[in-house]
Amino acid sequence: MMTRRITQLLIGLAMYGISLAVFIRAGLGLDPWDVFHQGLSEKTGFSMGVVVIAVSFLVLLLWIPLRQMPGIGTIANAVLVGLFADLGLWLIPDVTHLGGQIAMLAGAVILNGIASACYIGARLGPGARDGLMTGLVRRTGWSVRLVRTGIEVVVLAVGFLLGGSVGVGTVVYALAIGPIVQVLLPKFMVPERAKATAPTEAVEAASAA
Repeated sequence: MMTRRITQLLIGLAMYGISLAVFIRAGLGLDPWDVFHQGLSEKTGFSMGVVVIAVSFLVLLLWIPLRQMPGIGTIANAVLVGLFADLGLWLIPDVTHLGGQIAMLAGAVILNGIASACYIGARLGPGARDGLMTGLVRRTGWSVRLVRTGIEVVVLAVGFLLGGSVGVGTVVYALAIGPIVQVLLPKFMVPERAKATAPTEAVEAASAA
């Protein structure tokens, strides 16, 4: 069972990083966190992957006052998504034709949804950003929707001011990723030994991935 969980985690994180690269090459806008990452990348000159990794570990510092404990998957997420994002950007060329951009955007959203279901379903620890959201929900008593929206509005606004790409892809991602993960997560959820894990709580966390 652990072999399956680790394998599924690694495949999911690799696909997640590649999906980020596809989003960028589509050129139609990114999800809120990646608007922030791209803006930082533009301002600092560091690669997108390096920025994703750095932000992940900075966000993990915010777990300390929230008393969140990282898992194997948390650390793997912090490192591997950025590495595979840079690999994808190296392999995937820019696309300027609108039809190609739309196809790449659709593919990126679907791949991201599959990737999210894979790594969340492995049950080896949430990503840094997911854990920040769930930790704030637990400590404040506020709703998942309120906390998630507040975090994403802030990072989106800051990322936009830094020069990150906001566009139709940002809206498509926001509307589509939750339903895609909700459909796919039960297929990828690794059951516990004693009982099957109900996927509903993980779906809420997946919406912020």
